[in-house]
Amino acid sequence: MKIDRLIGIITELQQNKQVTAPYLAEKFEVSRRTINRDIEDICKAGIPIVTMQGSGGGIAIMDGFSLDTTVFTEEELSAIFTGLKSLDSVSNSSSADKLASKIGGETAVRLSDHMMIDLSSFYKDALALKIEQIKTAIRVRPYLIVFKWSDWYVFGFCRERQDFRMYKLRRLWELSVTDEPYSLREIPDEKKQFGSHMTDDYLITTLYDPSIKYRLVEEYGPDSFTVMDDGRLYTKWGFTNSDEAVLWFLGFGNKVEVIDPPEMVEKMKTEIEKIKGKYEDNYHE
Repeated sequence: MKIDRLIGIITELQQNKQVTAPYLAEKFEVSRRTINRDIEDICKAGIPIVTMQGSGGGIAIMDGFSLDTTVFTEEELSAIFTGLKSLDSVSNSSSADKLASKIGGETAVRLSDHMMIDLSSFYKDALALKIEQIKTAIRVRPYLIVFKWSDWYVFGFCRERQDFRMYKLRRLWELSVTDEPYSLREIPDEKKQFGSHMTDDYLITTLYDPSIKYRLVEEYGPDSFTVMDDGRLYTKWGFTNSDEAVLWFLGFGNKVEVIDPPEMVEKMKTEIEKIKGKYEDNYHE
């Protein structure tokens, strides 16, 4: 990743005072052209870098420029390191380890002990492959991989619907990177509000048994329900559609009662009868 390479270059300049572009290119496994662009970015960030040609030349921080022991504070480096580790948990890369080796010393040890965020899931192997494929495509197509609502999505433009959409990675089974050309599209600011892509205007009124209060708090927060006189928990939430709602409610067994709208009540009855029928058929067999 570019950010850890920039940090590494700055660290090299601090520790060695002067280095060469070929040395940096070999160390960070990139081309000299990439190193030259990185040096330009470091200069834009306010760190004056000088390059000297010929024998004995190289790249160095300008004499007289006062630079702290690190451009980033240890707290900032810790946040970067934690972020890299969390991304490594869902990819086949090891950016955090590479950053630690470039920083070196006691600082890297302290950074590695603070926090761990594992963004993977039970389908980590398939997820890592998908993310690598999409990252490759995104290098050309400027859209996003999004971790939100405790799941992974890819944000892209749907040619069929002619609009930007959110796609859950778990539902994308056959991914491939193609050479098919496309037209760049500017992402409108309102489309970057990802919650707008998950419509929840199908309102359903329910009553939950107080024994599963902890689940409602975990999923929707402590203010998401009203406690009734009999102790049951009253909710009126929006769902994307009735099918998604059925799956949610069935997960509570007999601890939930759907009371409105009427068509949702009937749909729950139908699904419960189907489940009951399966067990009755198996019992009679």
